[in-house]
Amino acid sequence: MVLAQLVVLAYFAGLQILSFVVAWRGVRTLWRTSRDVSRSMLDDLVEQKIWRPVSILVPAHNEARTIVESVRALSKLRFPEFEIIVVSDGSTDDTVRLLTAAFDLEARSRLHPRRLPCAEVKRILTSRRLANLTVVEKERGGKADALNAALNLAKYPLVCTVDADSLIERDALLRAARIFANDEKVVAVGGAVRPLNGALVEGGTVQALRLPRKWLERIQILEYGRAFFTGRVGWGSWNALTLISGAFGVFHRETVLAVGGYRVDTVGEDLDLVVRLHKHCRSRKIPYRIVSLPVPMCWTQVPADLGSLRAQRNRWQRGLWETLWAHRDMLFRPSFGRLGFVSIPYLWLFEGLAPFVEILGYLLIPICLWMGWLAPEIALYFVLLAAAYGLLLSLMGLVVEMLLENRYASPRERLVLILGAFLEMAGPRQILAFERLLAFFQVWTRKGEWGRMKRQRIGPTSVPPPKTGPGLEGSAG
Repeated sequence: MVLAQLVVLAYFAGLQILSFVVAWRGVRTLWRTSRDVSRSMLDDLVEQKIWRPVSILVPAHNEARTIVESVRALSKLRFPEFEIIVVSDGSTDDTVRLLTAAFDLEARSRLHPRRLPCAEVKRILTSRRLANLTVVEKERGGKADALNAALNLAKYPLVCTVDADSLIERDALLRAARIFANDEKVVAVGGAVRPLNGALVEGGTVQALRLPRKWLERIQILEYGRAFFTGRVGWGSWNALTLISGAFGVFHRETVLAVGGYRVDTVGEDLDLVVRLHKHCRSRKIPYRIVSLPVPMCWTQVPADLGSLRAQRNRWQRGLWETLWAHRDMLFRPSFGRLGFVSIPYLWLFEGLAPFVEILGYLLIPICLWMGWLAPEIALYFVLLAAAYGLLLSLMGLVVEMLLENRYASPRERLVLILGAFLEMAGPRQILAFERLLAFFQVWTRKGEWGRMKRQRIGPTSVPPPKTGPGLEGSAG
């Protein structure tokens, strides 16, 4: 039992040290780069014509509640030349009908390049109102299959993948295009994805941020801040980033085609693609970079109810294990550099195995106390240390967001988010740890299963402002 205690303690110590190093490196990179792109510099990029055109790929399955506003928002992006390809992947609702009515779609020939296999394409429609809009109606094949169908039709050298329920910042493509223009080695660019819940949306643009009503949504604001403002920026500074969110990412199209597009036999297609891009370039000794920008590029709806959140995290964890197993040959391989000795081991030890160790810790501490194998003050010290570290990372992400982007500017909103960092430790964290543990045993029994998330309609009144009192309605605790 003493050995088990030492293993758990060593595990948490290693996790905290490595996470802090990555977070600190992310903060340093963020401070150094976040202010180096002014509006005038983006204007110069357009005037000097050094950008490359972009194909925006939008997979959609039963997205009638959000799809029209999403496409309208995409059509208003500040970028000289781009096309929008929406793929209705076996939708059984009004997704295509609403798009047809809103954008006056008409059928065209189904002939198109087929460099990647995908489910049968039934119709290809173009818009009489938006010259750069194409809608593909196809048999159900899943999100990855829909992206492969869109890649087949894409005609531009860069492709941007966007979730159908997401809104992109107007300058997002320009910021990403600048990275590609400045460095020919770049093959992929991601950016910070922020929760849309609570935002005031008008004309497909986020006009103002307001805290959502439910504590479950507020807690995810902190989670996303930790992940994007510190974690992913830090890994990207080492060229060891393994994930660009499926909600928003810009890729070099030919490189994506060279690795075979998206894998359709995993629910973690975004993670798998980035790992395969690393693998492809390193195994062929191709100089490359995969970058994460520390500025908000995209807004996406996060789960507002516990059932949807559990389903999402279960899916993410299953996708992680599918990717790790598929690329287990990268582990501790010198040819993969930091990826093989740091990033991939980190995913195995501190993402894949974390739920096991965390749940084991919750069980061991009371058992050891009861058996007299652990002094109460040591147990209290361990719990407080773990809680304090989690709070530190949450507050670090929150402070960075407030200082750089001035989001949630009112003192009340900031105090509510700080309180959310404490509440996260008392219920939601434990529930999600158990869900992630459960996902390990469901990797093969629920293969390809996504689960469902309740959507809210995007629009001026889609995500109402919070009530005046903080309350605890809808909390996970």
